[in-house]
Amino acid sequence: MAPSSSAGVVDTHGIEKIYSMGDVKVHALRGVSLRIDPGEFIAVMGVSGSGKSTFMNLVGCLDRPSAGTYLLNGNDVSRFSRDQLAGVRGKEIGFVFQGFNLLPRTSALENVELPMLYQGVSGKERHKRASEALARVGLGDRLDHTPAQLSGGQQQRVAIARALVNRPTLLLADEPTGNLDSQTSIEVMSIFQELNDQGLTVMLVTHEADIADHARRVVVFKDGAVLSDRTVQNRRIARLQLAREATG
Repeated sequence: MAPSSSAGVVDTHGIEKIYSMGDVKVHALRGVSLRIDPGEFIAVMGVSGSGKSTFMNLVGCLDRPSAGTYLLNGNDVSRFSRDQLAGVRGKEIGFVFQGFNLLPRTSALENVELPMLYQGVSGKERHKRASEALARVGLGDRLDHTPAQLSGGQQQRVAIARALVNRPTLLLADEPTGNLDSQTSIEVMSIFQELNDQGLTVMLVTHEADIADHARRVVVFKDGAVLSDRTVQNRRIARLQLAREATG
């Protein structure tokens, strides 16, 4: 999928999502129009039921909108078939989840290689790209360690490396620090910031304001619509302040 030169990475127009719960229609998203440009780092916030998770599922091509249009890198994926969406997820989008989702009896290297198996990447190339991705997140000396031999923060780093190996244009993170302590959360968010500084577009969902302030832009959802959209003025100062608080 070749991106248009003037396209946003994400560009939604009047996105709606309606779920049927018996005879009741639940409006999870109500006409959301939001653009994320290449190289942005955006945090999406909102209380439970605000629509933020539904929006991430649509952006991640895990679901399709009931109405409206979603352009990913200038291509209308809102009407793609399930197989087409699966192809987009494998090539264009990297996912990081709160629960890490690592195979417990498999080494860090093998966990990171897994997405490339589905793309038909050769064994030699898988090993090379997985090793590079783990080195990129500071785990170049932990290739053979299983999740049980790694701390929570290290496991999340493995998950981030796994999300990078297919060289996505968009990295999605769903509550990536939810299972981590304050100091480890800061370390993990620093990795996201470094990846963003290198040009990767990042979108994360979080309910924690201090985590959201590591991003460059914060969008708040309420009742299925965008309540506010603001730029973080100086995330470096915010990061230093958080680091001081975490270390006492």
